[in-house]
Amino acid sequence: MLTRKQKQELIEKLTEKIKTVKSVIFADYKGLKVSELKELRRKLKESQAQLLVAKKTLIDLALKGTGIKDAVSKKMEGQVSLVFGLKDEVSAAKILQNFSKKNEGLKILGAILGGKFLGQTEAVSLAKVPSREQSLAQLVRTINAPLPGFVSVIGGNLRNLVFVLSQIKK
Repeated sequence: MLTRKQKQELIEKLTEKIKTVKSVIFADYKGLKVSELKELRRKLKESQAQLLVAKKTLIDLALKGTGIKDAVSKKMEGQVSLVFGLKDEVSAAKILQNFSKKNEGLKILGAILGGKFLGQTEAVSLAKVPSREQSLAQLVRTINAPLPGFVSVIGGNLRNLVFVLSQIKK
């Protein structure tokens, strides 16, 4: 049992963490074994994300300290954990989504992104958004796409000129 002082420190820690991270994802981990939870923590740590388990009432008190008005976690069923995305907004959601495909005991319940609460469907769709690196690669690919065609058109004119000159020579 946590003392009142420990609970207050945990609330302050959660409030500060929620304010500073890129995203917060709520997940139900009720059906996971300890070994599966350790594996999930390891995968999250590799992608600079962190899993934290707290009571729903403490989570709600921390959320009120951040300016989110609704008692979010009370509406969620099961045992609620918080996953903090430290590096970017989508990597933690992607890891949770991939992990939940293999382990049915894990369910994404919602998320906080940009100070706004996202429901379960929006949080799951967040996992499908390409990462920043993937988006930049797609942008570069799109910008670069017309260049090979342009080079081919320019080269075609030169080829046609050489062909015409060779026909005149004959």
